[in-house]
Amino acid sequence: MCKNRTNGDDVTLTCPARRQLLLGLGGVALCSLLPSKAVASRSTKGIRELSLYNRHTGERNDGSYWVDGHYQSEVLADFSQLLRDHRQNIAAPMDKRLFDLLYSLKTTLSVDDEIHVISGYRSPKTNGMLASKSGGVAKKSYHMQGMAMDIAIPSVNLKTLRDAALSLKLGGVGYYPKSGFVHVDCGPVRRW
Repeated sequence: MCKNRTNGDDVTLTCPARRQLLLGLGGVALCSLLPSKAVASRSTKGIRELSLYNRHTGERNDGSYWVDGHYQSEVLADFSQLLRDHRQNIAAPMDKRLFDLLYSLKTTLSVDDEIHVISGYRSPKTNGMLASKSGGVAKKSYHMQGMAMDIAIPSVNLKTLRDAALSLKLGGVGYYPKSGFVHVDCGPVRRW
Protein backbone atom coordinates (compact mmCIF):
# COMPACT_ATOMS: atom_id res chain seq x y z
CA MET A 1 0.00 0.00 0.00
CA CYS A 2 1.38 3.41 -1.00
CA LYS A 3 1.42 6.23 1.55
CA ASN A 4 1.94 9.98 1.24
CA ARG A 5 4.25 11.53 3.78
CA THR A 6 4.74 15.27 4.08
CA ASN A 7 7.86 17.03 5.19
CA GLY A 8 7.38 20.80 4.99
CA ASP A 9 6.39 21.55 1.39
CA ASP A 10 7.70 18.21 0.07
CA VAL A 11 5.43 15.25 -0.48
CA THR A 12 7.02 11.81 -0.55
CA LEU A 13 5.16 8.87 -2.03
CA THR A 14 6.30 5.64 -0.40
CA CYS A 15 5.32 2.37 -2.10
CA PRO A 16 7.24 -0.47 -0.44
CA ALA A 17 5.35 -3.22 -2.30
CA ARG A 18 6.03 -1.60 -5.68
CA ARG A 19 9.72 -1.15 -4.88
CA GLN A 20 10.01 -4.80 -3.79
CA LEU A 21 8.36 -5.92 -7.02
CA LEU A 22 10.66 -3.75 -9.13
CA LEU A 23 13.72 -4.91 -7.21
CA GLY A 24 12.57 -8.53 -7.45
CA LEU A 25 12.34 -8.15 -11.23
CA GLY A 26 15.81 -6.70 -11.56
CA GLY A 27 14.51 -3.15 -11.60
CA VAL A 28 17.29 -1.67 -9.48
CA ALA A 29 18.43 0.54 -12.36
CA LEU A 30 14.85 1.59 -13.14
CA CYS A 31 14.13 2.36 -9.50
CA SER A 32 17.18 4.60 -9.27
CA LEU A 33 15.81 6.69 -12.15
CA LEU A 34 12.44 7.28 -10.51
CA PRO A 35 12.20 10.38 -8.31
CA SER A 36 11.55 9.63 -4.66
CA LYS A 37 9.97 13.03 -4.07
CA ALA A 38 7.50 15.12 -6.01
CA VAL A 39 7.98 18.77 -5.17
CA ALA A 40 5.44 21.36 -6.23
CA SER A 41 6.75 24.89 -5.93
CA ARG A 42 5.51 28.32 -6.81
CA SER A 43 8.45 30.60 -7.44
CA THR A 44 8.65 33.71 -5.33
CA LYS A 45 11.85 34.93 -6.93
CA GLY A 46 12.11 37.19 -9.90
CA ILE A 47 10.78 40.41 -11.33
CA ARG A 48 7.60 41.12 -13.29
CA GLU A 49 7.74 44.28 -15.36
CA LEU A 50 5.23 46.03 -17.58
CA SER A 51 5.38 49.01 -19.91
CA LEU A 52 2.07 50.78 -20.46
CA TYR A 53 1.05 53.57 -22.83
CA ASN A 54 -2.34 55.32 -22.49
CA ARG A 55 -3.50 56.24 -26.00
CA HIS A 56 -5.94 58.88 -24.71
CA THR A 57 -3.60 60.82 -22.44
CA GLY A 58 -0.27 60.08 -24.14
CA GLU A 59 1.18 59.01 -20.78
CA ARG A 60 3.69 56.20 -20.44
CA ASN A 61 4.76 54.25 -17.41
CA ASP A 62 6.92 51.22 -16.92
CA GLY A 63 8.02 49.50 -13.80
CA SER A 64 8.62 46.34 -11.85
CA TYR A 65 5.26 45.80 -10.20
CA TRP A 66 6.25 42.47 -8.54
CA VAL A 67 9.66 41.70 -7.05
CA ASP A 68 10.58 38.44 -5.32
CA GLY A 69 7.00 37.57 -4.42
CA HIS A 70 5.93 41.06 -3.35
CA TYR A 71 3.72 43.50 -5.19
CA GLN A 72 5.23 46.97 -5.35
CA SER A 73 2.53 49.33 -4.07
CA GLU A 74 4.12 52.49 -5.49
CA VAL A 75 4.37 51.03 -9.00
CA LEU A 76 0.81 49.69 -8.77
CA ALA A 77 -0.41 53.14 -7.71
CA ASP A 78 1.41 54.70 -10.69
CA PHE A 79 -0.16 52.15 -13.03
CA SER A 80 -3.61 52.83 -11.56
CA GLN A 81 -3.11 56.55 -12.17
CA LEU A 82 -2.18 55.88 -15.80
CA LEU A 83 -5.26 53.65 -16.17
CA ARG A 84 -7.63 56.23 -14.68
CA ASP A 85 -10.92 57.27 -16.26
CA HIS A 86 -9.51 60.10 -18.38
CA ARG A 87 -12.97 61.53 -19.07
CA GLN A 88 -13.63 62.17 -15.36
CA ASN A 89 -9.96 62.21 -14.25
CA ILE A 90 -10.74 59.60 -11.58
CA ALA A 91 -8.30 56.86 -10.62
CA ALA A 92 -9.14 53.67 -8.75
CA PRO A 93 -6.95 50.79 -7.60
CA MET A 94 -6.66 48.23 -10.37
CA ASP A 95 -6.86 44.53 -9.53
CA LYS A 96 -3.36 43.00 -9.20
CA ARG A 97 -4.51 39.93 -11.12
CA LEU A 98 -5.00 42.15 -14.16
CA PHE A 99 -1.30 43.03 -14.18
CA ASP A 100 -0.42 39.36 -13.76
CA LEU A 101 -2.67 38.59 -16.72
CA LEU A 102 -0.87 41.22 -18.83
CA TYR A 103 2.51 39.86 -17.75
CA SER A 104 1.46 36.30 -18.67
CA LEU A 105 0.17 37.57 -22.00
CA LYS A 106 3.45 39.34 -22.73
CA THR A 107 5.37 36.18 -21.78
CA THR A 108 3.13 33.94 -23.90
CA LEU A 109 3.66 36.19 -26.91
CA SER A 110 7.42 36.47 -26.22
CA VAL A 111 7.28 40.25 -26.57
CA ASP A 112 8.68 42.95 -24.37
CA ASP A 113 6.82 45.73 -26.13
CA GLU A 114 4.74 48.47 -24.59
CA ILE A 115 1.09 47.60 -24.05
CA HIS A 116 -1.23 50.26 -25.44
CA VAL A 117 -4.22 50.95 -23.23
CA ILE A 118 -7.46 52.07 -24.83
CA SER A 119 -9.49 51.81 -21.63
CA GLY A 120 -8.69 50.91 -18.04
CA TYR A 121 -10.78 52.06 -15.11
CA ARG A 122 -14.19 53.58 -15.90
CA SER A 123 -16.28 55.50 -13.42
CA PRO A 124 -19.97 54.56 -13.30
CA LYS A 125 -20.77 57.89 -14.99
CA THR A 126 -18.43 57.24 -17.92
CA ASN A 127 -19.52 53.62 -18.24
CA GLY A 128 -23.18 54.68 -18.30
CA MET A 129 -22.49 57.26 -20.98
CA LEU A 130 -20.59 54.71 -23.13
CA ALA A 131 -23.27 52.03 -22.60
CA SER A 132 -25.97 54.44 -23.75
CA LYS A 133 -24.06 55.00 -27.02
CA SER A 134 -23.02 51.42 -27.75
CA GLY A 135 -24.45 47.95 -27.29
CA GLY A 136 -20.87 46.69 -26.84
CA VAL A 137 -20.48 48.22 -23.35
CA ALA A 138 -21.73 46.19 -20.41
CA LYS A 139 -23.83 48.07 -17.87
CA LYS A 140 -22.01 46.27 -15.04
CA SER A 141 -18.60 46.34 -16.71
CA TYR A 142 -15.51 44.96 -15.00
CA HIS A 143 -13.87 48.25 -15.99
CA MET A 144 -15.82 49.89 -13.13
CA GLN A 145 -14.23 47.45 -10.67
CA GLY A 146 -10.68 48.00 -11.93
CA MET A 147 -10.65 44.45 -13.29
CA ALA A 148 -10.55 45.10 -17.06
CA MET A 149 -8.51 46.73 -19.78
CA ASP A 150 -8.92 47.21 -23.50
CA ILE A 151 -5.48 46.79 -25.03
CA ALA A 152 -3.40 46.50 -28.17
CA ILE A 153 0.27 45.77 -28.80
CA PRO A 154 1.24 47.44 -32.08
CA SER A 155 3.82 44.77 -33.00
CA VAL A 156 1.29 41.95 -32.47
CA ASN A 157 -1.56 41.14 -34.83
CA LEU A 158 -4.88 41.68 -33.03
CA LYS A 159 -6.10 38.14 -33.76
CA THR A 160 -2.83 36.74 -32.37
CA LEU A 161 -3.27 38.88 -29.25
CA ARG A 162 -6.83 37.58 -28.81
CA ASP A 163 -5.77 33.95 -29.30
CA ALA A 164 -2.96 34.30 -26.76
CA ALA A 165 -5.34 35.86 -24.22
CA LEU A 166 -7.83 33.03 -24.76
CA SER A 167 -5.11 30.40 -24.30
CA LEU A 168 -4.33 31.72 -20.81
CA LYS A 169 -7.87 31.05 -19.53
CA LEU A 170 -7.41 33.75 -16.87
CA GLY A 171 -10.61 35.71 -17.46
CA GLY A 172 -12.83 37.26 -20.09
CA VAL A 173 -11.60 38.06 -23.59
CA GLY A 174 -13.46 40.26 -26.04
CA TYR A 175 -12.36 40.77 -29.64
CA TYR A 176 -13.02 44.16 -31.28
CA PRO A 177 -11.18 44.16 -34.62
CA LYS A 178 -13.06 47.17 -36.02
CA SER A 179 -12.10 49.24 -32.97
CA GLY A 180 -8.56 47.84 -32.89
CA PHE A 181 -8.38 46.31 -29.42
CA VAL A 182 -8.81 43.21 -27.30
CA HIS A 183 -10.67 43.38 -23.98
CA VAL A 184 -9.12 41.36 -21.13
CA ASP A 185 -10.45 41.07 -17.61
CA CYS A 186 -9.86 38.95 -14.53
CA GLY A 187 -13.49 37.91 -14.15
CA PRO A 188 -14.85 34.47 -15.10
CA VAL A 189 -13.38 32.77 -18.17
CA ARG A 190 -15.56 33.61 -21.18
CA ARG A 191 -15.23 35.02 -24.70
CA TRP A 192 -17.09 37.21 -27.17
